[in-house]
Amino acid sequence: MSAPSPRPKTTAPRVHTLANGVRVVCDPMPGLQTVALSVVAGRGARSEDAARSGWSHLLEHMVFKGAGGRSARGVVEAIEAEGGHINAATGYERTSYQVRALKHGLDLGSAVIADLVLRPHMDPDDLAREKQVVGQEIAEAADAPDDLVFELAQSAAFEGHSLGRSILGTPDSIATATPETLSAWRGALYSPDSLVVSAAGAVEEAQVLALAERDYGDAKAAAPPPEDEPAAFHGGQRPTPKRLEQANLVLLLPAVGTLHPDYFALRLLAEILGGGMASRLFQEAREKRGLAYAIDAYCETYDDTGVLGVFAGCAAGDAAELVRVAAGEIAGMTTAVDEAELARAKAQLKGSMFMAREQPLSRAEQAAGHVLMFGRVLEPEELAAEVDAVVAADLVRLTETILAQRRSVVAVLGPKASMKAAPAFEKALFG
Repeated sequence: MSAPSPRPKTTAPRVHTLANGVRVVCDPMPGLQTVALSVVAGRGARSEDAARSGWSHLLEHMVFKGAGGRSARGVVEAIEAEGGHINAATGYERTSYQVRALKHGLDLGSAVIADLVLRPHMDPDDLAREKQVVGQEIAEAADAPDDLVFELAQSAAFEGHSLGRSILGTPDSIATATPETLSAWRGALYSPDSLVVSAAGAVEEAQVLALAERDYGDAKAAAPPPEDEPAAFHGGQRPTPKRLEQANLVLLLPAVGTLHPDYFALRLLAEILGGGMASRLFQEAREKRGLAYAIDAYCETYDDTGVLGVFAGCAAGDAAELVRVAAGEIAGMTTAVDEAELARAKAQLKGSMFMAREQPLSRAEQAAGHVLMFGRVLEPEELAAEVDAVVAADLVRLTETILAQRRSVVAVLGPKASMKAAPAFEKALFG
């Protein structure tokens, strides 16, 4: 998706930049009594080398053990005493800290998040315990089939690249972190140039700017991690027998990134394939053939690359037939969709985007993402125009480009009988 040209007049929130590079955006929503504050760093697990795999996620855990003079309990009690909630999330290219609170809780929420991001305690005993907790999280993910199958697919898609490693890391990689090395990693990951302070809901721009200056104005720049290596879709099969009642399948194909002009075409392609109950995969695989209870298509995008994916759960004996059906529906996208189907997909996509904008936290997070990608916040009308500009020929061209690479990932987790699905998908799609 390329950034649309700036307009002379805009209703989108303005972006302000502090002297040290921290960017600030405020998006008031009249009539609300609550506020959402999201502080987003434009770096995450993708910035890690193999030796530091999982450190960004471990760091996110560690800052909640105490920061800025508050204990771990003191952090959450301070927010909850104001009727608020605090959370955080680590992704491949973003790390986000969020507070939802009553409108008078913005001052405290900003101070607490700033302490987490800039002044965590990093106690050695806390780190030792948190490594155990993350180790349990890694083990839990390995025991959850619908988590593990996605990890298997991701590792095949981007083998040898940080995007192909689990965000959680491994017990061995997180074991090497010390308070000192993790603190240095914090400085690199959360340096001022990568931070966006974004507020939405019952907020005023002057207040948000004053709090951002107070809480982040003195943040010092640190040496950033090395530039992210370009990512390329590798592909491969990951048939993994496991004693389960059902087969879990993830099918991936190489696609475009968030900044590519075909970004919205990719979103619509996934919507038509498996975005809802009227989608092609749901109707063909579930309604007509009864091959799967759950099946959907999706896209996952990063700055420079992405994937088109299908997830399904089915009986082991149906797995091979199910992937053949999926291959047929994907190949069928090389024929232009009719106007009614395309219009329905556009309505669904715009509906999901605009419904998210009615939630303050989603709105704050979306604004921060826009700032990190484009340097400004895009208006809803701009987003709608990008969706509406996609025509049927764009979907045909994108599908042909995807299939021309003749690369795919098939991750299968389940009974041995389902392992036949791995070669069946590639044969059905590529011959």
